[in-house]
Formats: sequence, C-alpha cells, structure tokens
Amino acid sequence: MRPLLLAPLLIPFAGGCIVFFEKRERQRNAAVLCTVWLTALSALLVCLLPAAPMELLTIEGHLTLALAVDPLGRFFLLLISGIWIVVTYFAFPYIRHVGKEQQFFGFFTMALGTLMGLSLSRNFITFYMFFELMTLLTVPLVLHTGDAGARGASLKYLGYSVLGAGIALAGFFFLAPYLTSFDFAAGGALDTVRAGEHRQMLLIVYFLMVIGFGCKAGLLPMQAWLTTAHPVAPAPASALLSGVITKAGVLGILRVTFYLYGDDFLRGTWVQEVLLILTLTTIFTGSMLAYKEKVLKKRLAYSTVSQISYALFGIFLLTKQGMAGALLQILFHAIAKDALFLAAGAILYMTSATRVDQLEGIGKKMPVTMWCFSIASLSLIGIPPMSGFVSKWYLALGAMDSNFRGIALVGIVVLLVSALLTAGYLLPIITRGFFPGKGVIVEHREAGRLMTVPMMVLSALTVVLGIVPGIVSQQLTGLIRLLFCS
Repeated sequence: MRPLLLAPLLIPFAGGCIVFFEKRERQRNAAVLCTVWLTALSALLVCLLPAAPMELLTIEGHLTLALAVDPLGRFFLLLISGIWIVVTYFAFPYIRHVGKEQQFFGFFTMALGTLMGLSLSRNFITFYMFFELMTLLTVPLVLHTGDAGARGASLKYLGYSVLGAGIALAGFFFLAPYLTSFDFAAGGALDTVRAGEHRQMLLIVYFLMVIGFGCKAGLLPMQAWLTTAHPVAPAPASALLSGVITKAGVLGILRVTFYLYGDDFLRGTWVQEVLLILTLTTIFTGSMLAYKEKVLKKRLAYSTVSQISYALFGIFLLTKQGMAGALLQILFHAIAKDALFLAAGAILYMTSATRVDQLEGIGKKMPVTMWCFSIASLSLIGIPPMSGFVSKWYLALGAMDSNFRGIALVGIVVLLVSALLTAGYLLPIITRGFFPGKGVIVEHREAGRLMTVPMMVLSALTVVLGIVPGIVSQQLTGLIRLLFCS
C-alpha cells in the first residue's frame, strides 16, 4: 500500500498542471473539483487503510525525504481536505468576479498537495521541504490582484515565512546530533543522556524553532504578515490562510515539541514558562487590536492572531486536557473563521464594502450571510452550545493541571478577557447589521447558492460539533495518549 501515500500529493500537482493549461472555464472548474475531491478521497483512504512508510529520496547519509501516516497526520489530512472542498465551491463565483481564474486555481490546487505532504512527512527534512513549497505556492494567492498593496503584502508574507522556516531549519541542525533518529517519533527522538549534558543549549534551540514555525501561526513577534496579507488577498485565499495555512505552523510546533523533543524534556523549564507568557500576550494583543480595527478583513486577521495562540497556549501547557483543547481549537477555529471570511467575502462581492461602519443594515438584504456570520462569531467568542465553547473549556481545564499554576490562572483570566474583547469586535457588526439606525436603506441582495451554501455548511458544523463534541473529542483520545506516551 506504499503508493497510496503518494496519491494525496501527486493528484493536486497533476490537477494544477491541467488547470494552468486549460483555457475553457467549464472544463477548468471541473478539473479543480475533480482534483479536490479525488485528493480528499485519497486522503481518507490513507487514514483508513494501513500504508507502510515510503522513502522517496536519500539526500546525504541519514537525510532522506520520506512519507508516513500517523494519528497526528490523519487529523490534519482530514481537516485540510474538508476545508479545501468547502472553500473551492465558494471560490468559483468569487474569483470569476475578481478575474485571473486560471492563475488562482492553478496555484490553489497545487498548494493543496503541499499541505498533504506536510501532513504525511515522516521526518523534519521532508516537512521543511513541503513547508517552503507551501509558502511559494500560496504567495501568488496573496499577490492575485497584482496592485501595489498586493505586491507589498506578498513580499512581506514571503519574507516572514522564509525567515521563520530558516530559523526552524537552523535550529534542527543544532538539534540533529542529539537525536536517536531523524524520523518523527511520538514521545520524542532525543538521546536523553547526551541531551541532558547540553540541556540549556537545546532549550534555546527549541525556543528558536518554535518562533520559526510560530511565524506562520501568527505568534508574536512574527505575526505582522497576517494583518497585511488578509485585506488584499481574495476572500477564498484569506479563508485558507486563516483556517489552514496558519495551522501548518501549529503542526510544525507540534512535531518539534512532541515528536523531536518530547514533553518530559520541556516540562517545568524556563522555555515552557516563556512560551506560555508569549502566547497569552499574543492572545490579548490580537484581541485588543481587532477590537480597535475598522477594516472588516483586517479585524478578522487580528482575530486569527489571537485565536491561533489559544491552541498554542494549550500545546505549551503540556497537559492532556490542554492538548485536547488545542486540537479542538485548531479544528473549531478553522471552521468558524472560514465561515467568517467567506461571509466577509460575500459581503464584499455584493456590496464592495470593506469597513465595519459600512455594514449597517446589511442583514436585511443578506440575511443568510449575516446569520452565518453571527453563528460563527458566537463560536469564536465561546458561547455555548457553539463548538468554540468546548475547546476553550478544555483549555481552562488544562491550565488548572499545569505545573505553572500562577501563569495558568493568569491564562484563564486572559482567555476570559479575550472572549469579552471578541464579543466587543464581532457582536456590534451583527447588531448593526440586523438592527440599523433610522433611515438606513440597503439595496443589495443575497449572494448566490455557491457562496451561501459553503457558509451554511460551516456554520451548521459549529453548532453540531458544539452540541455533540464527542464526535471529535473521543477520536482524539488515542492521539493525545500517544503524544504523552501513556
């Protein structure tokens, strides 16, 4: 079954090549749809069927490019595939309106293959290769309109991403001599005897690798690209950047933390304490900046900075409950934030409105869009029975089990304050949309079904997974036990 591992990688690249050469819109859209669905099907088969590890290429000595499937990879394979399918349908009418469909869908389709490769990477070198390739193939999505703002944003995104990945790679070169194997191994691959002799140096290396991958995840001080790229990128690209691409950075941090170092080596150290403080700072700062921001997509971008660090906070707690909260936050944030960005895209598509103060009364003529926006907003705030409440509940439980009790208690307070700020920057949009002031006349109509149905699907998922979270949480139990080797 080894060739099965190649299918989720090769199908998107082959499909992307077809899209680049196909001039007819109908055939091109059919190629995109077939590619995305076939990739999702192959990813599902990889998750369900046993597939032996596969070595692709030996670079030098023990440095190899290799693929394998494990529980963490399965989680991300299914998340990425599902989000990509939903966004694809929304993108058809939106990109037709924006223009340059062939360019967008070519890179859009091929980028999916790089994320499949990230999820199936067997070792750090393979992961790094797909991580850099993912950046190169998503830069054109940010650059899509080609104006001065898009050019500046894409260069900023490229610069931050390459710098972050380079820091992570440099850290790996320092770490490599202390590994028993270059392959990812649940529980860590450190030679504990040799590593113990250079513990402080390796902790510094770990901190740098986290900062490197944290660039993609929007962790301070490497988050600035997010709020520059989102306002200029097309809405489908913004949805993927926020819902999926940022999670690639989180996946990198998970691999380094639990598959190279191991939680025992990190627990109780200064680096755990510093990273917990850094994530809480990012949560609060992102929420505060979102509260003050007037441009809708930029407000949602600042929100992403904050919400992704919820997951990072759960990871750095190094507790099982915290990890459960982190994994649930990764999933639930992707669903809710994609719904928000698609709703923002539908509003922009129908009205050309970009600022929050231009949305007064929009709920009268675009009720489906605003209801989807409202449901997703309640999930981000963490109001039951929405799914966002469940992940934040687990994060609070994980904080109570942390060895840094003082920071953990401060963390719970920060989570509550951030929830209030989230309500402060999302709920006024909803109330002004549905209950405008006197004399407000809205002349716009609802977007078409290809745009509203994906929003409705994502919004429905935030409710269903909040009411019956066991559908997901029970499936994650084995993964969490594996990460903590218990």
